[in-house]
Amino acid sequence: MLAVVGFLYVRPITTYLETRNQLGERRAEVAALRAERARVSARLARTTSLDALARAARGIGYVRPGEHLFIVKGTAEWRRRHDG
Repeated sequence: MLAVVGFLYVRPITTYLETRNQLGERRAEVAALRAERARVSARLARTTSLDALARAARGIGYVRPGEHLFIVKGTAEWRRRHDG
């Protein structure tokens, strides 16, 4: 009789332990996502100014209307020759 009762409790106990383990993993995941959200919010706050937006746009090659884009190649080689 004791073996039957023990057998009946094996499945619920293993399910409980698995669920408890998953809960710990999910809590760690939530903490990581909250930290990521805080970093993204801080970055967004820093980059909402027009100057920061203009710098970011220029960094990816955008120019203002009426301006001309010039691409200068070979600057690394020029620096090597003139620095040393």
